[in-house]
Amino acid sequence: MSGEAIGGQAISSGSGDEGQATDPPTTSEPAAAKAGRHRDPDPGGDDENPADVAEADSTKTDRPAGPPEALNADEHRSLDAVRRFGTVAALLMAVGALGAGAAPVINPVSGVRFLGLLSRMPTVALAVTYTGMIMLVASWLWLGRLARPGRERLLSRSQMDRTLVMWTLPFVVAPPMFSRDVYSYLAQSEIAARGMDPYELGPATALGVDDPLTRGVTNIWRETPAPYQPLFLFLSRGITAVASDNVVAGILLHRVLALAGFALIVWALPRLARRCGVQPVYALWLGAANPLLLFHLVSGIHNEALMIGLMMAGLEIALARSVWAGAVLISLAAMIKLPAVLALGFLGAIVARRKGGRIPDLLRVATAFTAVFVAVTVGVSMGSTLGFGWIEALSVPGSVRSWLSPVTAVSQTSAGLGILLGVGDHTDAVISLARAIGYSLAATICARLLWSAFRGRIEPLAGLGAGLGSVVLLGPVLHPWYLLWAAIPLAASSTRLRFRLTATAYSAVVALLVAPTGSGFDSRVYVVAQAMIAAVVVFLPAMFAMRKHVPPREPLLHPAAPPH
Repeated sequence: MSGEAIGGQAISSGSGDEGQATDPPTTSEPAAAKAGRHRDPDPGGDDENPADVAEADSTKTDRPAGPPEALNADEHRSLDAVRRFGTVAALLMAVGALGAGAAPVINPVSGVRFLGLLSRMPTVALAVTYTGMIMLVASWLWLGRLARPGRERLLSRSQMDRTLVMWTLPFVVAPPMFSRDVYSYLAQSEIAARGMDPYELGPATALGVDDPLTRGVTNIWRETPAPYQPLFLFLSRGITAVASDNVVAGILLHRVLALAGFALIVWALPRLARRCGVQPVYALWLGAANPLLLFHLVSGIHNEALMIGLMMAGLEIALARSVWAGAVLISLAAMIKLPAVLALGFLGAIVARRKGGRIPDLLRVATAFTAVFVAVTVGVSMGSTLGFGWIEALSVPGSVRSWLSPVTAVSQTSAGLGILLGVGDHTDAVISLARAIGYSLAATICARLLWSAFRGRIEPLAGLGAGLGSVVLLGPVLHPWYLLWAAIPLAASSTRLRFRLTATAYSAVVALLVAPTGSGFDSRVYVVAQAMIAAVVVFLPAMFAMRKHVPPREPLLHPAAPPH
């Protein structure tokens, strides 16, 4: 591989071999010095601004002289055992989804022999699914022992790819789980297909409350217009044209879109990791094999898969082949979900540094990239015939109060205290003020990160991850899978142990918190408790049986290892 670190004066002209290569890394100390001592953001710090965290030094690591070796015979056997354990877990989830997934309101398997059995036993189905969830998270953690940077022997790229395929395939044909958003996609695209404006009308108004597509949408979104950008609705409208009123076909075609995004992530992630001095196999483990991604982007069919995939692929293509083609891809990612446009800013910082790193260089690049984004936006908005109603619809997600959002949670708690103290009910005003402050803080953090990337103080890809993290944490709505916006770029760029531990713990815990049904249980919380207890009872003996096959914990020879 040739070239320097992403933030340096030069951009690598190729991605290099993704296997266990023997060439030494080229993110050398002179390159880092020229770039201004690259540093990574670490979202796990205490009392630290994300922009400050992003400037923490990540270059002071001891690096081994040569590439890691292949796994030995014992580790191969452990890998096979972990891989099979995870595959069984994914199969259990796929089977359990027949009764515990986010099934259509008119469930096509309800009256089918055997397949419909679990739909009539929801507690059993939920227990089977939770058992698979716990087993898959455990398998992922065990697999991580073979992918950690600094090991003497490391999992190979082909072994990681094979594991990813085995763990992903069961979700491809299973009913969706963890979210009912795919039914919103189908309803909104049907509105567009009928010639109505999905940015003006919600499913209940446009299709009627008794329409099967409307009935599949979560209650809180039945009256709201589409919050997505026009490229996604254009693609969804194409799916509706093919699937017509066949909900199952529509779900499967949307999953194909999600899998296309997933494939782009798997393609771009190790290449970008190599450029940032991160072990590619480790980046794939933390980013692509992450249970949050498998559960929510592949199984849950969220359009974040396509957004992140296009964004990451755009960055890699810009660095390896054509800056302008990469900028177009990133702009298209923003036409799936707008936050991806932040990647265009960090790509601009890279290009401006390559052109000399002066303010006039930055202004010229910013002008050119703005023109690209405007051209793509106008082209997609007009070419899709959906127009620019999506701009006003950007406020739709904020119409729902999400307690997972720190900004919304703090403001609602403060307003509640005001009511208790007799000040009056000022909830709406407090929430509006808190959200305005959150937007301002996120914009300030992103601006500072962009400037730091331009000056070479941080790795631009790490800055992108930290910036998207601030957008998520300071935004009005937060869903567990939103953190993947930040986690995937950071998986390819951050070498800090604290980030790795924080991201691993967060992913493992949060992956188990969302119910596979994609909806609440209201007064039937006891069903979840029963299912989880049953799942733990089944998992414990399975884990005991695996105890001799699990890869052992090994002390790291080096805190961080270069990519090979």
